[in-house]
Amino acid sequence: MRIVLFHSEIESFNYFTDQLAGELVKRGHEPFVFDQAGLDPKRPESYAAFLDFISRKVDAVICFDGLGIREDMYIEAWDGHDAVAVDVLMDPPLRFHPTLERHPRNYQLLCCDRDHVAYVKKYFGDTIAQVDFMPHAGVLPGEGASVIPWEKRTYDVLFCGTYYRPESRLARLGQIFPEGSDMMRICRLVYQTLTADSRLSVDQAVELTVKKAGLSLSREGMKTLMRCSEEVDWAIRMYRRGQVVQTLADGGVELYLLGRGWEDHPAAGLPHVHRIDDRVPYGETLAHMANARINLNVMPGFKAGTHDRIFNTFLQHSLPLTDSSAWIDEHFTDGVDIALYGLDDLERLPSMVEGLLADAPRAEAMIQKGYEKTAGNYTWSNCADRILEGVKRHRTGG
Repeated sequence: MRIVLFHSEIESFNYFTDQLAGELVKRGHEPFVFDQAGLDPKRPESYAAFLDFISRKVDAVICFDGLGIREDMYIEAWDGHDAVAVDVLMDPPLRFHPTLERHPRNYQLLCCDRDHVAYVKKYFGDTIAQVDFMPHAGVLPGEGASVIPWEKRTYDVLFCGTYYRPESRLARLGQIFPEGSDMMRICRLVYQTLTADSRLSVDQAVELTVKKAGLSLSREGMKTLMRCSEEVDWAIRMYRRGQVVQTLADGGVELYLLGRGWEDHPAAGLPHVHRIDDRVPYGETLAHMANARINLNVMPGFKAGTHDRIFNTFLQHSLPLTDSSAWIDEHFTDGVDIALYGLDDLERLPSMVEGLLADAPRAEAMIQKGYEKTAGNYTWSNCADRILEGVKRHRTGG
């Protein structure tokens, strides 16, 4: 098949795209990666090369978070080719309502959380015929890649991810609603509901808040409120990250942070809290993960989903320490092939880290089991197979 993929200004998505393109080539397909941000007409990903590629039949299109299918020009192009357009969401669907309402005719949506699938079916069942769950993927090290011995790794505990003060994200609601308005009040109540109950996803908290407030909203009214909750989603992510990092810092854990914004966290000045860098390319992040005994993960509110940080940790022969989800509980076992902590029981977190670091044989046995499970099921090769199966089903009418 002839398949179009995309580069954009989101560097991590470009890395994912390159992984997928490589897998497609291995399977005998002809992928073309169009750089939407590139201006050099001489580059192989240029607009001129893109136009030349799509002057002939295109069978499928694969993108992340709608980047490559949102605009009218793309919709018309892919419909003209009768191409299958596969949209892999790395973020909650509440951020993408316009795309979920208007997209190419042969649209397939893949979500990294089963709750996201249910959300799409509930609010967009009339516009989306095909939505499925697909777990994230991790990157297998290259052949012959060496594993850093446990005792020689630089970092005890590493967290790779950005941080913003939660209030700074909530303040952006002022760009949407007047201060003191009913919508502003509801959004802040949703945030309070989330901070009080770590079991809830954002859309669950919206529904609960509306119910407690005694409001009666139509389906369209609920959709509007969900769409306006993006900043609440960001704020609660940052709140949870901040909580977990603060707990480890207070417990004296040697903690390393890789990502933007951590200078704004209260623990930033502590002598045992180290900042590696603001941002490095995605591929370099993997090298840092391989140099850590434990890689910390805080799920981004995916209560029935996955995260690539967990799979990449295993594939870099490190131990993920993460809060759980319904999906994780089904596929991994705490203390056997993963290390889990509870968001409502964070006071135990420093002692958990201490115990894992002090028992290298136990930690390495967990890593090996997790590595084997991940390498067999949650790589970009597995991801490519799942995408191609969906495309094939559509093309054959299955």
